Amino acid sequence: MKSILVTGFEPFQQDVINPSWEIAQALEGWQLGNCTVQAIRLPVSFDDSVAYLKQALKTWQPDYVICLGVAANRNAISIERIAINVNDAIIPDNLGKQPIDQSIDPHGAAAFFSTLPIKAIFQKLRQENIAVELSNTAGTYVCNHVFYHLMSMIQHTQVKGGFIHVPALPEMLDPNSVIRGINLDTQIKAIRFSIETILNDDSDVKVAAGAIS
Repeated sequence: MKSILVTGFEPFQQDVINPSWEIAQALEGWQLGNCTVQAIRLPVSFDDSVAYLKQALKTWQPDYVICLGVAANRNAISIERIAINVNDAIIPDNLGKQPIDQSIDPHGAAAFFSTLPIKAIFQKLRQENIAVELSNTAGTYVCNHVFYHLMSMIQHTQVKGGFIHVPALPEMLDPNSVIRGINLDTQIKAIRFSIETILNDDSDVKVAAGAIS
């Protein structure tokens, strides 16, 4: 029996909901073939998020890990390619910590790449008419922090993992905003399709999904 760990975050700033956790929670216990989804909610904390993630990896020993986070300024499911070794927080985390221009690991790699089949997931979501993009920056806040630590933790194992940013829900946004968000049902479907793609064949494909700038 295989397992896939899906993580989401608690709400932060003024929001009372975080779609990343709503998705993870909705998928908890979902079975596809011989694989079961486990879900955990991470705190929006540079320190505690990593401790929670480390404990979840130890407890469930998953074969795959998808960490989710919200990017409220994006209009598409953003499949992250790379985590970089820097914390540069424009706002404090939920415990008031605000590292600026600090290495996540002073002795660690400059960056880690996702080991999920990111192009295959991108292709699948595009085929399903779900707004999707391949992102080359996971930011420098807690999402990137978790992504970096995840890849560091699993780099010498058979576990494959990565990070996906999801947009805000429409009800979280100002009606006059140019950012429209994506409804929760569609976001849940997007991550289900992502999981199906990973489990069907975790090798990647070559499709153009890069960026000029």
